[in-house]
Amino acid sequence: MRTRYRIERRALIGGGVGFALTAVTGARVPSAQALDRVSFQTNWRAQAEHGGYYQAVAAGIYRRYGIECDLRMGGPQQNPAQLLLAGRVDMVMSNGFQALNYVRENVPFLTIAAIFQKDPQILMSHEEANIAGFEQMRGRPILIGAGGRVTYWPFLRARFGLTDDQIRPYTFNIQPFLADKGAIQQGFLSSEPFSAMAGGARPRVHLIADAGFPNYQTTIDISRRMTEEKTDLVQRFVDATAEGWTQYMRSQDVEAANRLIIRDNPDMTLERITYAVRVMNERGIVLSGDAERLGIGAMTDERWETFYTTMRDAGAMPPGLDVKRAYSLRFVNKRVGLG
Repeated sequence: MRTRYRIERRALIGGGVGFALTAVTGARVPSAQALDRVSFQTNWRAQAEHGGYYQAVAAGIYRRYGIECDLRMGGPQQNPAQLLLAGRVDMVMSNGFQALNYVRENVPFLTIAAIFQKDPQILMSHEEANIAGFEQMRGRPILIGAGGRVTYWPFLRARFGLTDDQIRPYTFNIQPFLADKGAIQQGFLSSEPFSAMAGGARPRVHLIADAGFPNYQTTIDISRRMTEEKTDLVQRFVDATAEGWTQYMRSQDVEAANRLIIRDNPDMTLERITYAVRVMNERGIVLSGDAERLGIGAMTDERWETFYTTMRDAGAMPPGLDVKRAYSLRFVNKRVGLG
């Protein structure tokens, strides 16, 4: 499978406050004696952006839904989509571009939930540069990684008149940004700004999603066969995951989940986790838009069509894709995570 449109985690990773834990949503929950094992692969090292999954493990939510979740941490040498296609994992954390790529490559996989309603991808400038928006970035050098050049960059280029000659290589090192008050670089809302502030900078964050970039992030991707043969199990996994994210974004008894995150990724700190959860809540990464009325993980036909046509018109996707083959709404939009 070609992975040209796969979003690189460190090139492209990622709700409102005050939403309540919902009751179980009607999926059959088997007894504890009959736990179904499900393997789920994340897209990078453990961090707050995976917190809802860790919460569902730590708080026993998956087990309450009759699931033994084998939560597998990602990393720089792993490609979740390839693991999924090879049958080495049941489900993976992915993004809207990968779902369209399943259709493009004519493989029987799809997205069944979108935990992040907003893609946390940002461009970051210095306060001293006084850049108010993407229009003011025209003509300025911008540090962009390889993944960004085929995903969000075509959107910015088409929407704001940015040009390819502005691109400079991004090596995932914060030091060039810290050294140059005129620098602009890619990042994630919940990560690079924290590192910049720790280095003494005053970053100004430009969230690409708030400029109209409609990509879903932190999706749950799965084989079409599993959705058909294990429908009840898949529904339970999606509902339990949504409950885990509900608790985690509310910081509701999440100490055990955070310990698991730090255990899996010793480079992570509680300070960085706390910052990430705060900014994700402030900017509505998990709970905004459709999720405010349909629940965590929400997706709609209209949003998928908008995403595809936006990226097709920007030259990032070919014409003629049947976008409805990229996803299923069967397991979401049940108001899980809402009071």
